[in-house]
Amino acid sequence: QVQLVESGGGLVQAGDSLRLSCTASGRAFSMYAMGWFRQAPGKEREFEAGIRWSDGSTIYSDSVKGRFTISRDNAKNTVYLQMNSLKPEDTALYYCAVRTHYGTDLTNGRNYNYWGQGTQVTVSS
Repeated sequence: QVQLVESGGGLVQAGDSLRLSCTASGRAFSMYAMGWFRQAPGKEREFEAGIRWSDGSTIYSDSVKGRFTISRDNAKNTVYLQMNSLKPEDTALYYCAVRTHYGTDLTNGRNYNYWGQGTQVTVSS
């Protein structure tokens, strides 16, 4: 089992920045990749960013590319999502997730085994 705890959400204005954190505990050594997803009211959960634990390679959705940066701290079993130039449409509940098995597609939520409870990000215009 892997337990995930997210933090860092909040209410900000358009153009502001936030940094989300997600710390894994339990069988954290089994992680292959971690991802950030978000779900806005009335919408499906969507992939936003992913990172492979071993080499730090990353992937982003088109909606956040160039504004968000995902990074990791192996020693702390923590992944971060630095969000800059926030827009009202970034408002959502943000989840981190862990994938324990190898694969090329980090964007599909079905490939992730463990999920956090979510942290709310609200961007006012």
